[in-house]
Amino acid sequence: MPIKNIKPTTNARRQMTYLDNSGVDKVKPEKSLTFGKKRTSGRNSAGQIVTYHRGGGVKRLYRLIDFSLQKHFGKKATVESIEYDPNRTANIALVKFEDGEKVYILAPEGLKKDATIIADISTPVRLGNRMMLKNIPVSTEIHNISMTPGKGGQICRSAGSYATLVSVDEKFAQLRMPSGEVRKILVDNFATIGIVSNIDHSKVVIGKAGRTRFLGFRPTVLGKSKNAVDHPHGGGEGHSPIGNKKGPKTPWGALALGPRTRNKKKPSQKLILSRRKK
Repeated sequence: MPIKNIKPTTNARRQMTYLDNSGVDKVKPEKSLTFGKKRTSGRNSAGQIVTYHRGGGVKRLYRLIDFSLQKHFGKKATVESIEYDPNRTANIALVKFEDGEKVYILAPEGLKKDATIIADISTPVRLGNRMMLKNIPVSTEIHNISMTPGKGGQICRSAGSYATLVSVDEKFAQLRMPSGEVRKILVDNFATIGIVSNIDHSKVVIGKAGRTRFLGFRPTVLGKSKNAVDHPHGGGEGHSPIGNKKGPKTPWGALALGPRTRNKKKPSQKLILSRRKK
């Protein structure tokens, strides 16, 4: 999906770019697969802010995505439309099965309207098909990968992301993740063939503050502009230095740069063959 430049009518719009959505069908979302979702704006059940810089934004309808297709194994489905989804970076596809049931799935890059897909334990290696890792050829690019047998896809679901199948043995498959990490996953897990659509999403230049507010993000403030009670960098007269010999810290006092945060005692640690690149 190419990037579209606009006329520099103002300074704010001079650098701004948009995605050219010519490949996306301009249709209303399937009513039976949508519902309203109340935003928490970063607050918990007590009304306290637990995630900063959230709130506002354009109202959205949530599209119910089927990340597993487990109920439809062995049934062929036809792609009825490729649609925009405001809740994720990737585009989604509305597919209709032989029994008339419709579901939304993540659209792989290159999937076209009227194409046929199928999900089963073993299927032809074709764009959009979903099957077990043990039946996928080595070096295939895959996405929407499940990590627990019987559960839906959990990793490689954002725009342009994919993992590469490195090797397969009797029990485990080795995957190279988008971060460069190589890890083992049980061969009984499922994955979808292809790369997640909307590859150029990361190249979009927001251009102005108001456009970020539409997305539901509120302004971010430097820690040293806050009071000492609110941030380790806060306090002092005017814009004082952060005053930490050990380096910058998070609002909760942990070191912000350098230390690795993954727990070495995590059970899945033994499944990681090589760590991600910094």
